[in-house]
Amino acid sequence: MVKPEFTEPESVRPDLLCFLVAIAAASYALTDDWRVDHVVECCRQWLKKNRLKMHWLDRVRIGQLALKIARNDLLEAGVAVRLSSVQALFSSELELNTSSTMVQRMMMLCHDAL
Repeated sequence: MVKPEFTEPESVRPDLLCFLVAIAAASYALTDDWRVDHVVECCRQWLKKNRLKMHWLDRVRIGQLALKIARNDLLEAGVAVRLSSVQALFSSELELNTSSTMVQRMMMLCHDAL
């Protein structure tokens, strides 16, 4: 898989990827379905909120990578997102809860993937 390229600083890459992984895992825990449309929309919202732009193909790539990590890599890393743990992933402003151990493990996976 080709890694997404960003026109913005490198530091936003793991943050966006981790956010999308958390969104994908939470969405699956809530709906029992891998919601690609939800990942796409949340990517757009995250970029807009952070006043960043990304080429559409790079958005597709990072979304695919987020879904791959959420589907295949989280359990191996000891992260099991269940219905009862979804709320712990996010703050009240729907940002990642960086004090959560699950989010910290997700961030390590995302750093490694990029």
